[in-house]
Amino acid sequence: MDLFNEARKRDLEYTTRRHFLKQCSTGLGGMMLASLMGPQYVFSGNDTVNSGFNPNNLPHFPAKAKRIIYMHMAGAPSQLEMFDYKPDLEKLNGLDCPQSLLEGKKFAFIQGTPKMLGPQYRFNRYGESGTYISDLLPHFREVVDDVTIIKTMHTDQFNHAPAQLLVQTGSPLAGRPSIGAWVTYGLGSENENLPGYMVLLSGGKSPSSGKNAWGSGFLPSEYQGVQCRNSGDPIMYVSNPNGMSRNIRKMSLDAIKAINEKQYKEFNDDETLSRISQYEMAFKMQMSVPDVMDVSRESDYIKEMYGAKPGVSSFANNCLLARRLVEQGVRFVQLYDWGWDMHGTNTETSLNHGLVDKCKQIDKPMTALIKDLDQRGLLEDTLVIWGSEFGRTPMKENRGGFENKFSGRDHHTEAYTVWMAGAGIKKGFTYGETDEIGYYGIRNRVHVHDLQATILNQLGIDHEKFTFGFQGRDFRLTDVHGHVVKDLLI
Repeated sequence: MDLFNEARKRDLEYTTRRHFLKQCSTGLGGMMLASLMGPQYVFSGNDTVNSGFNPNNLPHFPAKAKRIIYMHMAGAPSQLEMFDYKPDLEKLNGLDCPQSLLEGKKFAFIQGTPKMLGPQYRFNRYGESGTYISDLLPHFREVVDDVTIIKTMHTDQFNHAPAQLLVQTGSPLAGRPSIGAWVTYGLGSENENLPGYMVLLSGGKSPSSGKNAWGSGFLPSEYQGVQCRNSGDPIMYVSNPNGMSRNIRKMSLDAIKAINEKQYKEFNDDETLSRISQYEMAFKMQMSVPDVMDVSRESDYIKEMYGAKPGVSSFANNCLLARRLVEQGVRFVQLYDWGWDMHGTNTETSLNHGLVDKCKQIDKPMTALIKDLDQRGLLEDTLVIWGSEFGRTPMKENRGGFENKFSGRDHHTEAYTVWMAGAGIKKGFTYGETDEIGYYGIRNRVHVHDLQATILNQLGIDHEKFTFGFQGRDFRLTDVHGHVVKDLLI
């Protein structure tokens, strides 16, 4: 009996708080170091909340970018009025379009023989780089020496929804993971209390491709983009229902977690783990999201710099929010701004009125974003991208074969403009050249998949090695295409 009591006493000794603190200081130090280094270094069993699955030993090589802000202008801005200056096109204004530009080509609305349409705004050279920028972007010309402008982007799709899906998911068909989902699946987030992938909308409508553009596809659902709002709850249902305290909600979530864990043990379905992670993230976001989404906390100087107005749904607010989110460790922030489909069927969709209004909405805030990131030391490892799904034709749209009342251009797949900044991208650099009327890329063409491969490269990811097994084969963002455009990189 004495031997039994002595053994029991030793067992209890090893479980006392005093013994734990006395004998396990090394373990405590390791735990503290891991927590200081960030949530991705905390080894806590099956806790996968926003940490990134890291299935391919990511990053594959040292990364230049830690985070991404991607601005997508839904509807396709006219590169010929904003970035790609073509004085020869001005000489052809009003003449019949040559048949060589029409034969065998697919257009969304052009029929018969349209008229050529010269650039509607003046261009001048700016910065030490001497980059041509139109009068529509008086603020952006201040940062031309900080960006790379790609003039020869091209795509395979001439309708909005499939073209948006192609550039955002690598496929024109719904069901593939978005680029933000791929990135957060591989790399996770630097903030355990915020989603790794957040989506901000402006312009009054969602892009034509809908939520598929920021979906997780066949990846676990916890990696889909989390859409934020400018009024009410920043994220739907993040607030507690009336009559429910935070403690009661925590008890409810604990009960749901226990049920989900039981279901996972029974069916071994990874989506059950995703549900557990999402419930836990939602609870954490109650404390973190209202603070980070409140632009009124910014100084008057910063709000004026962006043109931001608290409580308003605007591209300016979203640019400021994007900076606040990446500052807090969000890995991928996606901005969609709707309203760029300038066909010329009415005032709102005309190059002479609608395009002017849209450029006024984005010019100041996107310029402020570059400047603000730079002054905070964030541009060095934040990759900023601005672009769309395709470009605009050098000829005037003639819907139904009749000339539109207002000046507008049809969808164009052969050439459009994207610009990038930060995170190892060259400064004051223009890449690619289109022909004298801006119809074809004639030097250094860049496909959508090439852009995607280059984005992943800056995150330290080899796009050919970053895969996910689904339906019997390994998928990747760039599918079986794409190469890194090394000439863009420092």
